[in-house]
Parts: sequence; structure tokens; C-alpha cells
Amino acid sequence: MADSRTSRDLSARDKSARIVYTPSSTLPDPTPEPGYTYRWVGTHILGQGNPTNVSAKLRDGWVPVKAVDHEELMLVGNEKTGNVEIGGLMLCKMPTERAQAIADYYNNAAQANMESVDNNFMRQQDPRMATLFSERKSTTTRGNFGSGSK
Repeated sequence: MADSRTSRDLSARDKSARIVYTPSSTLPDPTPEPGYTYRWVGTHILGQGNPTNVSAKLRDGWVPVKAVDHEELMLVGNEKTGNVEIGGLMLCKMPTERAQAIADYYNNAAQANMESVDNNFMRQQDPRMATLFSERKSTTTRGNFGSGSK
């Protein structure tokens, strides 16, 4: 009885491709332009305008993207300005070198803050503080699996 059955691997099955669902992004991605970095800048928070944030980003060098320049986004844009805006966010771009310089600045500031906090803890010379710093280090050990007990 077992000999009359064919194995599952040998039988011809319909191997159709499985469809995998991926939810769409809330914010569309523009077609990349070589040498530029894109970012969504907040123009409104809870329905209230946020001109301080927009002004700061424009002074940092972010330039609003016009809807006519990115037709693949299929957006009409802001009626007054023509900028790409969705749900209180405005698409802006900046040369990649400048965006990297800004990222480096904030990464260095964060690193300096962490070192300052570490130095403040170490200044107290309290042995209980050693456990805070031991969590940042990783160690590996090698077990003696399979060696048996002798």
C-alpha cells in the first residue's frame, strides 16, 4: 500500500508565486536626483501652522520641492506655493554634502553629550555606577558542549 503512493516532491504541483502584501507608504518617495537628499519638513502640528520649524529648515538650506518637478508623485501641490505638501509635511531637498555635514554635526553633539554624562557618573567614584557601564560591553563565552563529564 505504501509503495503505490508517489512522494509529494515527484508529483506535479502548481507552483504559483505567492502574493505578499506590503502596505503602501503614507508619504511617497520622490524619484532620486543624484547629489540631493530629500526630507519631509513639518509645516503644521495638530492643524496649527508651525512657521518656526519651516523657517529654521529653510535657513539650514532645505529647499521646497515643486509639484511640477515631480509629476510621478501625482500631487497637485499647495495652491499658493506649488510645493509638494501632504498632511502638514512639505517635501524639501538639499545637496547631499550639506545634509551629511548637518548629520555629522548632530552625531558629534550626541556623542559629546554621552561622554559628558559618562564623565559625570565616573566623577562620583561610586562602585554601584560600574554596573551602568558594564551593560555597554559585550562578551562572549565558549561552552564545553559535547565534551562529556569525566
